[in-house]
Parts: sequence; C-alpha cells; structure tokens
Amino acid sequence: MAHRVLCSKILQSLRNSTTTTLYSLRTSTTTLYSAAAPSSSSPPSPPPSSSGRPPTSTWRAIKPMVDLGMWVMNSKLMTTPVACDVVVGAIKHTFYEHFCAGRGPEEATRTAAKLWDSGMKGMLVYALEHAADNESCDRNLDAFLETVESTKPLATSSVSSIVVKISAICPLRLLRRVSDLLRWENNNQSFQLPWKLNTLPVFSDLSPFYHTLRKPDPLTPEEESDLYLAQQRMLKLCQKCIEVGVPLSVDAEDTSVQPGIDYFTYSAALMHNKGDNPIIYGTIQTYLKDAKERLFLAASEAERMGVPMGFKLVRGAYMSSERELASSLGVESPIHNTIHQTHACFNDCASFMLEKIANGSGAVVLATHNIESGNKAAVKALDLGIKKGNEKLQFAQLYGMADAFSFSLRNAGFQVSKYMPFGPVEKIMPYLLRRAEENRGFLSASTLDRQLLRKELKRRLKVAIF
Repeated sequence: MAHRVLCSKILQSLRNSTTTTLYSLRTSTTTLYSAAAPSSSSPPSPPPSSSGRPPTSTWRAIKPMVDLGMWVMNSKLMTTPVACDVVVGAIKHTFYEHFCAGRGPEEATRTAAKLWDSGMKGMLVYALEHAADNESCDRNLDAFLETVESTKPLATSSVSSIVVKISAICPLRLLRRVSDLLRWENNNQSFQLPWKLNTLPVFSDLSPFYHTLRKPDPLTPEEESDLYLAQQRMLKLCQKCIEVGVPLSVDAEDTSVQPGIDYFTYSAALMHNKGDNPIIYGTIQTYLKDAKERLFLAASEAERMGVPMGFKLVRGAYMSSERELASSLGVESPIHNTIHQTHACFNDCASFMLEKIANGSGAVVLATHNIESGNKAAVKALDLGIKKGNEKLQFAQLYGMADAFSFSLRNAGFQVSKYMPFGPVEKIMPYLLRRAEENRGFLSASTLDRQLLRKELKRRLKVAIF
C-alpha cells in the first residue's frame, strides 16, 4: 500500500509539472523568421523577440520541472525498486522518447536514417561522460567505436558527426591534472611538460586561470601512463572515424578541464585533419569571455600550419557551476555578464568562421536555437557567396527541439543537423537533466513545435500512468 501511495504521488508530481510547463511553453511565440528566403512549403513565421529568448513565464515554468527531475533522479526514490520503475517508465514514455534517439547505436542509426529521409543529418551523441578510471574509459571507447561502426549501412553523409566528451575516455581526475599543468605552463614559459604533444593555442589573455592557484606537481609515472592510454583511445576513435568517413566532434565541458579537452582535440586535429575537409571538430562556448580570442588564435594558427580546422559554436552549458565556482573564489566570472554579450560573441565568432570558409579555410557547425543568430549567419553566408549546399557550413539544433527552425533552414538550402543523444534511459536521463540544469532558459521553439510537443507528451504521460 505504501508503495502504491508513493507511486501515485510521484506520478501526480510528474503530471502536474509536465502540464504546467508545457502550457507555459505553448504561450511563448518565438518562431523562425528566416531572412534566407525559405521555400513556399515553409510555415509562415512572425519576427522573433529582440533577445531570441522565451518570455519570463516560460523560464519560470522550466525551473520547477528541472528541479523536480533533479530531485527525483538524485533521491532515495531511485533506490526503491517499485518507485524507480514507475519514475523511469514515466520518463521513458514522455521526455526520453521525444528528445532521445534510442537506447543504443542500432536504434540511434535507425532514427538518423528517418531523419535523413526528411532532409536533415544526425549528430550521434552517446551520452557518456565523467569516467572515473581506465576500465570505464575502455568500455566507453568500445561504445563510441560501435557507434561509428553502426553508421556504415547508412546513406553517405546522413550522419554529420559522432560526438564525444573527452571526460568519457580520459579519467576526469587526470583531465583536471593535465589542465592545471597546461595553465601553469602558459603562465610560466620555463615550465616544461615532457609529455606534451604538438597542439594549437588553448588559452588567450582573457582565459580564466584561477583554477590553478599554485604550481602543480608533475605527472607521476602512473599518470603519464594513464595519459598515454587516453591518447591511444582518442587515436583509435579518430582512426575509426577516418575509416568510416564520418567526422568526430569533441564537446566542450567546464573551464576546469577545458584546456585538457582542447589539448586532446587540437593535437588530434594536427595529426588527422588533412586535405580540404577537417575530420576533427573542436567546440567553442561563446558565453565565455575568452571565446572569441581563443577561436581566433586556434583558427589562425591552424591556417598558418596549413591544417583545416573545424569548430562547433555553441552558447554554453555550464553557466551555474562556472559562476558559483568563480564566486566561491572571489574572482570575476568567466562568463559574459549579459545574454546580449553572449549573443554578440556568438554572432562575431560565426561571422569570423564564415569569412574563413569564404576564403577556403576551415569549417563550422553553428549550433544554435537563437533565431536572430541563424538569420544573421544565413544572410552573411549568402553575402559572402558561400553556396547553400557547402558542407563546411552546417546549422544544428537539438533533436526534438526547434524543428520549425531546422526545417526552414533546410528549406532555404542549408545543411542542417540534429544533435541526437542516445543511450539507456537510466544512463541518459541524469545526463540530460544535468544539461537542462545548466540550460534552464535555452528552450526556444516555434508555436507549432510547442503545440505538438504538449499534445504528444500529454498522450505519452497518460499511457505511462494508466
């Protein structure tokens, strides 16, 4: 009886939170207003708000749903078999099935094939991160290699990239150690790192260095061995992507480990990016104050070396944790003070990369739900004479989100991908909730998207409950 009452309360909370949130989302009117002249089949769209963000009511509504999800997934309820089964079941038939591409690589590639039929590509994201040891890293590598292999039967170019987090193939503690040592070396030129490979610049004068307050100890022999193993995992993954012919996109993470991530990415890019089209893409989070300078330095150095470099531009996904850490140390936050500064930084970085592409250098994925940024980039690309089918310019949005935006860009002739996380529900939901926790206000979709989303999730929730 106690279990039955408990399950009823959990489901009622989920139902109330879902209904309230989706009702508020429905009232938002941010839709695509494409300056790139979409085809006649595109739905008509009113102009976006000046900020490109949902209204305040939407932001207020998202917060309780994320809070509820975080509380449930981290609570003792998940250790109670009956309660856990009910919660996971409700999540699986609502949010999971709408925003995720499947449980494993085979399901994800089938979803990508369906997406390709609609004229868009998939970015396959096995939701793995924060490995604790070499054994976990090896298992994660096998999963990534299986994902790459699973794309072989698909139509050419239907998968625009495989996405990896370096913290999934390099133990997180070691990644922090490498980042600390790179920061110290940057500020102390006499400090030598015997294990360091050739790479591109990973810092600018604006980069945050407060994570490393004192001289770090050199890597121990065991740590150097673990670093070599991590580099070998990256090498195997790159080689597999080259063999299959699918690019590898490395996600950004928080600033405590980002130097190590950039080091892994750029050293791999210098080894494997050949010819005209890059196979390795790094990620720049433009909510960081140093984003534009770091992009300029890395891209310019790659061009000087004759290495094609690809970048994915995003706004960022660790706002709360970055600001909390900076505040706890009594230092200035590394993140722009206003959303308008972040928008301006994203647009400037996009403009810089578009000019590079027009001059025959580099490639970019513009991962954005902000309609104004999409418009600016589309118009800039046309002004620069970048052909709409150019593979070096891609737009991207999350799977299950901003579909009207995606289809309008596709109808305008641009390459469009959907970021498609996948994995077992019990693994992927904590991953997605962490992303939601850090992106409470990112949600921006058309009125049609919200109406369909509300209707579908309510239907699925009823199925899960009854």
